[in-house]
Amino acid sequence: MKKTLPVLMLSLLPGLALAAGEHGGHQGHDMAAMQQDMHGIGRPGSSAEVSRTIEVVMSDDMRFSPAQIEVKAGETVRFFIKNPGKLTHELVIGNLSSLQEHAEMMRQMPDMKHAEPNMISLQPGQKGGLVWQFDQAGTVDFACLIPGHMEAGMKGRVQVM
Repeated sequence: MKKTLPVLMLSLLPGLALAAGEHGGHQGHDMAAMQQDMHGIGRPGSSAEVSRTIEVVMSDDMRFSPAQIEVKAGETVRFFIKNPGKLTHELVIGNLSSLQEHAEMMRQMPDMKHAEPNMISLQPGQKGGLVWQFDQAGTVDFACLIPGHMEAGMKGRVQVM
């Protein structure tokens, strides 16, 4: 019996490690699905490759300004993002279906924090940056996934030419 308990405990460790991993930096939701959907929207860019900076303002009227952006395929841009309002906002780059799916997760877990290269969350009065390379032509979406914000119209598009 003395050997059975340690063996049983060791056999449970992999399951416990997996369960702990599911509750890591995103407080219980799986970012793997969103990362798999990143095909066609680009990838994190290098500051050394930035060709221009685009200023984006996130406002409490639940809008991004500008909400429509044009870039060239292969272009790396720095988004300089400002939150002059009184509410926390975020900008998440993705495709519309993955953004909607992730917004639903955030409704279930409203205190969720992000730390992915395609996302930035800013408190009132904060400024920040995001560098992204748009690697192929098409449409890339962005939205604020804080519960209710995207539904109120806080979303935009990048047209990649």
